[in-house]
Amino acid sequence: MKRVAVLYTTSEGQTQRIAEHMADRLRLSGVDVDLRNLKSDAPPRKLSGYASVILAASVHVGHHQREMVNFVRARRDQLQQVPAYFVSVTLSQAGAQRSGDSPEKHKQFEADVDKMIADFSRETGWRPKYILPVAGAILYTQYNFIVRFVMRRIAAKAGAATDTSHDHAYTDWDAVDRFTDRIAQEFAA
Repeated sequence: MKRVAVLYTTSEGQTQRIAEHMADRLRLSGVDVDLRNLKSDAPPRKLSGYASVILAASVHVGHHQREMVNFVRARRDQLQQVPAYFVSVTLSQAGAQRSGDSPEKHKQFEADVDKMIADFSRETGWRPKYILPVAGAILYTQYNFIVRFVMRRIAAKAGAATDTSHDHAYTDWDAVDRFTDRIAQEFAA
C-alpha cells in the first residue's frame, strides 16, 4: 500500500495542528500517512514512494518558512511527478474569510494571500496544482514582549484581535476537512 506524506513547517504550532488534523482525518479514511515536521524530522529523500504529498507551511513576515522553500526547491522535479497539495497558512486568509468587511478590504486580503502563494511559487519554481489557503492563529501567550507588540500592531492593521491576554485561532476547520476529504477520495480512486 502506498502512503501519503504530510510534510509541514511550523513556528508557533498552528500549522502543526493543521497538518496533524489532516493526517488524522486521512487515517480515519483508511489512508497510511507519513507525518513529518521538516524543521525537526529528516525529510524523505524520494517522494516517488508516496501516492501523494501534502505540504503545509506558514507565512511569517510575508514569506513562507525557509525550510519549506528549500525542501521544495530541492525536490521540485519529484513534486511534479506525484499528486501534490499545498496548504498555505497565513493571517491574511483570516481577513479574506471574515464577514463584515467591505468588498475592497476582502479583495485586499485575497490579493495578499495570492501574492504570498505566487511568491512561494516564484522562489521555489513549483506551481502546486492544488492549493488551500488557511487562516492561522495569533498566539499572543507564546510570544515574548517584542513579538507580542509587533503582532498586535500587525493584527490591528489586519482587523484581527488585539487582546493579548489570550490566543486567537482563525482556522476554518470545515474547509480543511473538505480539502482533506477530497484528497482521501482521490487516493481511494
